[in-house]
Amino acid sequence: MTMNGQLVLQQAEQLLNFDSKLDINILDSVVNCMYNSTGEELKIAQKVLGQFKTHQDAWTKVDVILEYSNSLETKYFGLQILEEVINKRWKTLPKEQREGIRGYIVGLTIKLSSNVDILDTQKVYLAKLNLTLVQIVKQEWPRNWPTFIRDLVGACTSGESVCRNVMTIFKLLSEEVFDFSSGQMTQIKAKHLKESMCNEFTPIFELCLYVMENSQSVPLVSATLETLLRFLTWVPLGYIFETKLISTLVYKFLHVPSFRNITLQCQTEIAGISRDPSGKYNEAYMLMFTWTMAQLKLMLPLPDNPLVEGEQGVFYLSLCYQRGSQDEQAFIHHLALFLCTFLKEHISLVEADVNQEALNNAMMYLIQVSHVPEKEIFKICLEYWNILAADLYKENPIPWASRPILAYENGQPLRRDMYKEILQELRKIMVKRMAKPEEVIVVENEQGEAVREVIKDTDAMNLYKSMRETLVYLTHLDYENTEEIMTDRLMRQVDGSEWSWKNLNTLCWAIGSISGAMNEEDEKKFLVTVIKELLALCEMKKGKDNKAIVASDIMYIVGQYPRFLRAHWKFLMTVVNKLFEFMHETHDGVQDMACDTFIKIAQKCKRHFVVIQTGEIQPFVDQILMNITGIICDLQPHHVHIIYEAIGHMVSAQMDPNQQVKLLEKMMAVPNQIWDSIINRAAENQQVLQDIDIIKQLGHILKINVRSCTSTGHPFVAQLGRIYMDMLNLYKCLSENISQAVALSGDLVMKQPHIAAMRTVKKETLKYISCWIGQSRDHSLVREQFMPPLWNAILADYTRNVPDAREPEVLSTTTTIIEKLKV
Repeated sequence: MTMNGQLVLQQAEQLLNFDSKLDINILDSVVNCMYNSTGEELKIAQKVLGQFKTHQDAWTKVDVILEYSNSLETKYFGLQILEEVINKRWKTLPKEQREGIRGYIVGLTIKLSSNVDILDTQKVYLAKLNLTLVQIVKQEWPRNWPTFIRDLVGACTSGESVCRNVMTIFKLLSEEVFDFSSGQMTQIKAKHLKESMCNEFTPIFELCLYVMENSQSVPLVSATLETLLRFLTWVPLGYIFETKLISTLVYKFLHVPSFRNITLQCQTEIAGISRDPSGKYNEAYMLMFTWTMAQLKLMLPLPDNPLVEGEQGVFYLSLCYQRGSQDEQAFIHHLALFLCTFLKEHISLVEADVNQEALNNAMMYLIQVSHVPEKEIFKICLEYWNILAADLYKENPIPWASRPILAYENGQPLRRDMYKEILQELRKIMVKRMAKPEEVIVVENEQGEAVREVIKDTDAMNLYKSMRETLVYLTHLDYENTEEIMTDRLMRQVDGSEWSWKNLNTLCWAIGSISGAMNEEDEKKFLVTVIKELLALCEMKKGKDNKAIVASDIMYIVGQYPRFLRAHWKFLMTVVNKLFEFMHETHDGVQDMACDTFIKIAQKCKRHFVVIQTGEIQPFVDQILMNITGIICDLQPHHVHIIYEAIGHMVSAQMDPNQQVKLLEKMMAVPNQIWDSIINRAAENQQVLQDIDIIKQLGHILKINVRSCTSTGHPFVAQLGRIYMDMLNLYKCLSENISQAVALSGDLVMKQPHIAAMRTVKKETLKYISCWIGQSRDHSLVREQFMPPLWNAILADYTRNVPDAREPEVLSTTTTIIEKLKV
């Protein structure tokens, strides 16, 4: 501790004597210690200031602190004390003291804000002072301070800087009452304050309009518009639509760079108002929209053909965004919000207008904005496109009709005809910008390398779901146009004119997303073309990275079209054999995609694998099982588990119980052979079960059994019964090994690899039993054949084991049994 620090902290105790005059210099020094010291000095300073702040008379010193302190930190500390009193003890103070505090804070606020330098250099202090005043207003107004609004409006005559700060205070009050009142005050009080604000809003509104019409101060007008933005969510509609407000916003401020963003935010807020069910102000809405679109044409004129790419193959507004300043980029963001909000709320008004120019311009701007390479802007546009596409489809939900023949009762064409060109361009945008679906694991990283994705991108998955839904609606509206766009982009990939990983990925994700949106015959022709071209592309491209990307896209697409695969057996068999080839590809992520696609196909087409197809001499599942060793030889253990689970789905589709048992025997032949070999060796010498590699093999085999049982269900009893007693004996033997190790070396041995492997075998054993019992259809079989040896093995073991060695799965397995058998 420094000598100066020691001296200050020795004097600090004087601060706690509230009968004597406050020494503001000592308080400044202690506050300085708290902000700039460490160690013991900091602790003492915190203790003294904490005691000072919580003293019941501390608030009586606040005026001295605010008036005479030279430290902004100390003044902030003083306001914290006062805020505590206002929030917790205000009603207990005498009326004279409350009025005194109120008058002092108002006077100090006006005094400080009248100085432009302080307004700009002491923003944090003044902001805290404003907030303190608002807390007082919430306690006093309107009952004890009915003139509050007139007082503040009157203070604006002191100067523009005061007026600017008054606007800030009104904005804070609006936020406190209308945005943050929930949980901060009672519902009755909040309602009363809201009603008071609405009833006494006229002078505030007149002040805002006066400033907007007469002030030349950019900071003041900006503050006024910011405040107005907060008001628009709750003010009576007459203030908006029965005054000059909208015309002033559009014609005076929208085209001015300093104000255009906040002006557009205000217009967006007005566009989103849904408090006019009678339609009284429909004409005013349309005027605002028409005026705004006319101004936009002057501010941001579109090219002659806004649906065609411009310079460097980039759309005009996309280029403006990329080259623009931060403020200009923000304007495009706010433009997207305004257009989407207005069209979402008032599209019927715009469509009903005799002059369609405003609607056409709005759609052109929205298409242009949708090309901007900024995800958040695109998500705003996508939300509206999704609503529009859904509405147009629901208007006449006849699937696969490229040219609807139904019309309105008055003989007018359907709404979708009005948007034909827009929808065509929108389909191109959806295909070009399609987000990555959840199933895809091979992605391009920042270094431009094809790698396996480890962490799922939740935002991208949600974006994909929304884009998929929108593209499905668009495909229903005109599948021929969708097919034409996708085929054209595919040909450009094949001929190399637009080849890139990104372009191919987005195209294939889009193709996969519209599964089921075409009729079966059209889907067949389209998909055959796509897969044929992609397979050729995979053969043509050199380099493992390129092949991995194409292979990933092929697997994704085929996994999305089970209807097509079920209807075309030869093609299904070709696809599955291709997946088996990909399972030998060691490039990162390709095996994952192959296995995941295989199990997806097995789930959706399982019946087709167990029946003899035309021209075949045996079910395809038999061929798979004959070659299972060759199929899985290059796969990682977790991939092997997926393959067995997939085959289990096929086995579950076999209706003949005898054939089902034979399939299970073939399916589990390789794991059973390894299992029998280890069990026989262990019967001769239990030391075998101390070998970590042997233990891991057993864990792997049990995981295969668990995954296979999960998909096969009750019929898997044939396999379970085969190894059941050996499995329980193994469970008891490994438990004894673990207990002996703990007794010999203590609890820390539980973290050693060979003990962890033993516990894995125990856990998988319990999962296996629980999995089958949960799906069993024969309660008597479970009760009579499986329960007696099971209780003896797991419950006795659970009782004997030290707490750290007990498996929680014992409890979950017991719960499953009780719930299944209702014992």
